[in-house]
Amino acid sequence: MSLYDIPLRTLTGEPASLADYRGKALLVVNVASKCGLTPQYTGLEKLQQRFADRGFSVLGFPSNQFAGQEPGTAEEIATFCSTTYGVSFPLFEKTDVNGTDRHPLYAELTGAPDAEGEAGDIQWNFEKFVIDHTGAITGRFRPRTEPEAEDLVAAIEAALPA
Repeated sequence: MSLYDIPLRTLTGEPASLADYRGKALLVVNVASKCGLTPQYTGLEKLQQRFADRGFSVLGFPSNQFAGQEPGTAEEIATFCSTTYGVSFPLFEKTDVNGTDRHPLYAELTGAPDAEGEAGDIQWNFEKFVIDHTGAITGRFRPRTEPEAEDLVAAIEAALPA
């Protein structure tokens, strides 16, 4: 199954899929509003602004699986992200990224290894996956990797459409 074929829902409950972003480079991130890493929203938004006109988008997937750090409703999440961090990139419905109810998108993503060759479960909020303009997973970055880290930015630039 292609990543583009996996059904998704936007934060407002509308049907969606990664096919809506076909031809773009993507940074898929599991996010949370009440985490010590939540300030990474600032860097994610900077990436969105920096690369959006070059065929790129950050896609945020709220998850409440790590210490209950995303407890809000869809409306509360949207309000928090827009008013606190000025988030303009798309957000999707709350998603299980690990466990028996793991979303099919994350079932695919977690098969990709990080720079040390480690695949498997998401470690915490703000784990990042680079998907190139052809739909291939080309990078995995663990939660503590800042959005504007050199290696992450280089992976995004390499994933952009020509």
